[in-house]
Amino acid sequence: MHNQPISRGVFSWKSSWAIFCIFIIAPLTAQEEPEVSVGGALRYNYNLSSWKDGQKKRGGDFGYDIFRVNFNAKYKGVYLNAEYRLYADAFGGGVMKQGWMGYKFNDIDEIQIGLTQVPFGIQQYNSHNWFFNLTYYMGLEDDHDMGVKYIHAGEKFEYHFAFFKNSEELRFGSDTESSTSRYSYDVVGRNKEVNQFNGKFVYKFGDKAANRLGVSAQYGGLYNLDTQKTGNHYGLAAHYEITQNRWNLKAQALTASHNPINAEGESREALSFGAYGAPYEVAADFNLYSLAISRNIPVNLGPVSNLEFYNDFGYMQKQKSSFTDSYMNVTGVLVTAGQVYTYIDYAAGYNHSWLGGNFVDDFAAGNPDAKWEARFNINIGYYF
Repeated sequence: MHNQPISRGVFSWKSSWAIFCIFIIAPLTAQEEPEVSVGGALRYNYNLSSWKDGQKKRGGDFGYDIFRVNFNAKYKGVYLNAEYRLYADAFGGGVMKQGWMGYKFNDIDEIQIGLTQVPFGIQQYNSHNWFFNLTYYMGLEDDHDMGVKYIHAGEKFEYHFAFFKNSEELRFGSDTESSTSRYSYDVVGRNKEVNQFNGKFVYKFGDKAANRLGVSAQYGGLYNLDTQKTGNHYGLAAHYEITQNRWNLKAQALTASHNPINAEGESREALSFGAYGAPYEVAADFNLYSLAISRNIPVNLGPVSNLEFYNDFGYMQKQKSSFTDSYMNVTGVLVTAGQVYTYIDYAAGYNHSWLGGNFVDDFAAGNPDAKWEARFNINIGYYF
């Protein structure tokens, strides 16, 4: 395309149209242009685990964790939020963490549709460390499902209502099991999460400290592929978070129950949960208690500007008496240096699928003769 010369000294319909375009159409077009931003992260991970003899002999392993891309867009009041993560094949490969469209009615009311965070418990995270808390491993922390969510975030009161048709669905066959290649834990195997309702209420108060006192509830179906019947599951939680000066405290207590209608002879005392490319068993009924505390310390050490020290604890009390309970405790520090965030964690677990022992059923039957295992972990990420 070549630039056309502008006639001087002659006022014609062509020049009139040009003036109209410059002063009328151009501003409107500029206002309606979509806003798009792209970010992401590249992370590497070092770990040394107490239960891996070969790893201990070679001094641990250092390797690739994830590369992720975040997209945010806005056009005519409708906005998009999406995050895609690429893990190693052993951890599920490429997964969509979240991906939803939203619309704000005003400054405090909005609606989100798509793969959006389930409103349950303390959010965005019920933890401070890289491993999350025990709640994550049961699909009750930073969980994302497919549905629609309404949020009212007032100055004193905040409430969320949501309906989720199902969890992330990657296979659309009549009787295909849900894929384990996902970011957040959901029921997989012969049962599928369907038609879940969520409600969450938070009361915010305090002048010198930010207090968030809340309750959460969820109820949904469990469709069994063998019996073609729908059981149910539910969860109830009470939670409190306070931020004062440089301190943060998160406390939560919840109860959860799963009641699938399985095929005859199949146990209903545990269900299969999956994420990161692999499933494991979780007790059908349990209580879970967590307490997490952190302290920020601003520093001036070269590029390092802040140190956040924390300790996050979780206890899973399984309601079946023959099952052995599970525990988790993570002590660590988050080091902030420009756009680089480094988690240095000492994570200890007892009957914890990701922290030693038997991966398959640590969160279900467990092992009464288990011992505490630990993993020293350093996660280094550049966020952009």
